Amino acid sequence: MTMDSRSRWLALVVLCLGDLMIVLDVTIVGVALPSIREDLGFSEASLAWVVNAYLITFGGFLLLGGRLGDLFGHRRLFLIGIAVFTLASAACGLATSQEMLIVARAVQGFGAAVVSAVALSLMMTLSTEPTERAKAMGVFGFVAAGGGSIGVLLGGILTDVLNWHWIFLVNLPIGIAVFT
Repeated sequence: MTMDSRSRWLALVVLCLGDLMIVLDVTIVGVALPSIREDLGFSEASLAWVVNAYLITFGGFLLLGGRLGDLFGHRRLFLIGIAVFTLASAACGLATSQEMLIVARAVQGFGAAVVSAVALSLMMTLSTEPTERAKAMGVFGFVAAGGGSIGVLLGGILTDVLNWHWIFLVNLPIGIAVFT
C-alpha cells in the first residue's frame, strides 16, 4: 500500500513533533536545575541524577528500542514510546520528591530511546524516493537542531513565569497530539 505525498508529509510532521519533544526535554531541563535543586532539596552531587537517570536509560535502551521496533512494528513502538515518555513527563511534572523525579526521568529516558530508535526507521519507510527522503531528513534534522535552542529559551521562560514543573508538563499536549 503506498501513501500519497500529503499523507507522507503529515506522517513526517508527527515524527518531527515526537523528536522535537525528545530534543526539547534534553535542553529544557538544564535551565531549570537550580529551581529543581532549591525546591526538592537536592545536593549539588545528587542533582546530577536528574540528568543522568535520563541519559543512562536513553543510551542503554536505544539499541533495544530499535530491535523491538523490528520485531513488533516501528509504528507500534513509536506510539508506545510516545505514551511512555508523555506519562513519565506527567510524573516528572507532578514530582514532589527527589526519588520520584529521578525514577520518572529514568522512565522518560526509556520512552525517548524507543521513539528515537524507531523514528528514523519510520521516516526511511515513508520516503522511498531519494529526493523525497533527502527532504524528509533535512526537515527532521532542522527540527532536531532547532529543538535544542527552543528548549533553552522555553525552559527559562517556563521556570521564570510559572515554575520548574511546567518544563515537563509542556510535553503533555505535544505527546497527546502526536499519539492521536
